[in-house]
Amino acid sequence: MDVTISIGNALKKGDLWTRLSALVMGIGMIMHRQVIKGIMVLLCEIAFFFYMINTGFHNLSMMPSLGTEAQGKVWNEAKQIYEYTVGDNSQQILLAGVITLFVIAAIIVLWVLQMRHSYKLQKMIERGEHVRSLKEDIAALFDGNLHITLMTLPCLGILIFNIVPLVYMISMAFTTYSKEDEHLMLFDWDGLHQFGRVLNMNGNIGRQFWHVLAWTVVWAFFATFLNYILGMILALIINRKDTKAKGFWRFCFVLSIAVPQFVTLMIMNIMLQPSGAVNVLLKNLGLITTPIPFWTNAMLARITIIVINLWVGIPYTMLQVTGILQNIPLELYEAAKVDGAGPVKTFFSITLPYMLFVTTPYLIASFVGNINNFNVIYLLSGGGPTYVGDTAGQTDLLVTWLYKLTIDQQYYNLGAVIGIMTFVILTIVTLITYRNSSSYKNEEAFM
Repeated sequence: MDVTISIGNALKKGDLWTRLSALVMGIGMIMHRQVIKGIMVLLCEIAFFFYMINTGFHNLSMMPSLGTEAQGKVWNEAKQIYEYTVGDNSQQILLAGVITLFVIAAIIVLWVLQMRHSYKLQKMIERGEHVRSLKEDIAALFDGNLHITLMTLPCLGILIFNIVPLVYMISMAFTTYSKEDEHLMLFDWDGLHQFGRVLNMNGNIGRQFWHVLAWTVVWAFFATFLNYILGMILALIINRKDTKAKGFWRFCFVLSIAVPQFVTLMIMNIMLQPSGAVNVLLKNLGLITTPIPFWTNAMLARITIIVINLWVGIPYTMLQVTGILQNIPLELYEAAKVDGAGPVKTFFSITLPYMLFVTTPYLIASFVGNINNFNVIYLLSGGGPTYVGDTAGQTDLLVTWLYKLTIDQQYYNLGAVIGIMTFVILTIVTLITYRNSSSYKNEEAFM
């Protein structure tokens, strides 16, 4: 379909049937020789009005208040028990309202498409061109329009299972839905109040947010770049001409990848407990008299997490960069050697710039992944020790704090706000970093 066809042209220059399609969807297609497609579009319009009359308008009318009738408790004298009367459920009202808005958006898109298509069919008939039958349209879906056939189900899946729930959860950020309310079945709109609580550095939640955000950025920086640099150095050492049994050394480090990450992390957590293997061994050797507080001292817990993450992450980086290192032109190293450059100078002048040029997208993805690295923090320290506030610990990332807020503490509105803030931060960091990288500005060659 010609996307340049505007609705204005269809309404101004279209014939009677095209213009009538603005009210009776599909009529223009029916009268322009595509009867079955037009009938299908008309049935969609009928189904839309049936849905709106049956439940859609009610859903929209309930959206401003999110319900007013609370669930009641009445004493049943005969049964000698309390019985609950049915009240409004704000969760269901909000979800139904969001779904209704998506249904309205879908019918608007369908309305625009059928108006354009009707006008296009009109022009084709005026020019004496062939109008495809339904059989020909179906055949085209497996030939020239195969991309539409292949992408329809994935796009619907993304819409139903990702976008609609995401909009629903974002809406939670603007409500009072949390355990602080007397009854979770009924809540109301709260505007930007929860955003103010999170961004206010003088409030309890605000102090926790900024503290957790600062540690999240520090963690993501060290977890990304230490893994990257050390993994690259390890790959360089293994790839040296003088290194013997390269395959054996790679095998040794790949073994840590073969073990499931959650198993490694849980074992490390147990080993570093006050009565764990590490403390017991150090005591038996006479190196310490009291257990090292790996998980109870905030600074030590953070350092421990970063070090363990190196053990888990360096082998991945080594494998990522090994192939790239082997593709660096040898002429560059030979020229540097002739100029008298040593290994350190060669690394910072040739190897590191080349690697950064090629792997910038990988670095950005790693940084974003570390910001959302739930497994390492939750399985090692559980976010503790909890000194920041009543909901966040010293080693909590935004993602683990969000988990605690929603699953453990039931602050659903605050959790939604934290989720939105995390998304905004990641989007800004990703776009700014990538658009200012040489990988984006000069994709054709390495300079």
